[in-house]
Amino acid sequence: MKQKTVIISGGGTGGHLYPALVLGRTLLRRQPDLRLIYVGSSRAVEKKIMSAEVGAFLTIPVEGLKGRGWKKLRGLALLPLALLKSLYILLRFRPSLVVGVGGFSSGPIVLLAALMKKPTVILEQNALPGFTNRKLSRFVDLVIVSFASSLAYFGHKAILVGNPVRPEFYQIPRKQRDRTLTLLIFGGSQGSKFLNDRLVETLGQLKEIKDSLMVYHQTGERDLPRVSQAYREQGFDRAVVGAYFSPMADYLARADLVICRAGATTCAELVAGRKPALLVPFAAAADNHQEFNARELEKAGGAEVILEKDFRPGLLAEKIKHYLSHKEALDRMERNLEKLRPENVAEKIAGLCLDRIKTRAGGNRG
Repeated sequence: MKQKTVIISGGGTGGHLYPALVLGRTLLRRQPDLRLIYVGSSRAVEKKIMSAEVGAFLTIPVEGLKGRGWKKLRGLALLPLALLKSLYILLRFRPSLVVGVGGFSSGPIVLLAALMKKPTVILEQNALPGFTNRKLSRFVDLVIVSFASSLAYFGHKAILVGNPVRPEFYQIPRKQRDRTLTLLIFGGSQGSKFLNDRLVETLGQLKEIKDSLMVYHQTGERDLPRVSQAYREQGFDRAVVGAYFSPMADYLARADLVICRAGATTCAELVAGRKPALLVPFAAAADNHQEFNARELEKAGGAEVILEKDFRPGLLAEKIKHYLSHKEALDRMERNLEKLRPENVAEKIAGLCLDRIKTRAGGNRG
């Protein structure tokens, strides 16, 4: 029997790559004889993550088409090359299924696979669907969404399952709270200058309660020296400041309250780990999609949302002091997140993908 190949394509950020890896591992666990090929862009963050995780990672010359001026022109200029490389990959590996996990690098290969009548599935992790997936949805067989609010964008092709999250986030135990408020602050794998700046500005206003705080702050490489120095100067000797935290689930397990951005995978990991959060959506995110993600958790009572434009001096200090004195609010937020928590997401998505392969194989025999 000929070995079946599945191509999983997408990326640009860790938020797209980690769901791809979770899905790939689940597919292999269910069908060990599958050949998995991951396809993404040549951006440094993708190469770094994927080279450490998988053996078969191919790149295509692609950049986003959203934006203005030279950025958009460069993306358009690269598109023919991306389509040619995608065609080469499809003809070489002849996949039984192509899965797009979002991000501009999924566009060319998923589109060509659909036009070649190969089974195609896309995952939409955001509450407001991304540009690439909105365009692809008219061509593909199935769209798997993470939020009920996304269903309307895709019509009869859509099914609500959730965002596949690494299993260690589901294994985070409930936090046993004590007199200390433990904060985890991060802005994604690259860090967030905005969040780093706001925390540096806030430290002086937290000195009076510093003995009641334990802080873990992931800054990204660029801001690490500056932020580390600020913690030292303000006397936060216990604070753990690093460029990148791994494994993130271990740090999330320690936290009473998380202060972070609102990317789709971050939100899914917060839900899986039942972690209350102050969410600060990235204001420049495409179509402001991070705010839509954050509002879903806020609506459920599991997070507070603070927009960048609403930040004022002292706001973050007020919020931290409030939760230090009102830990029952954190317990309530944790219970609310429990209600959002989907189960067996990766297994369900893997099942749907394998069904697509079997259905097409059965049709070909007929």
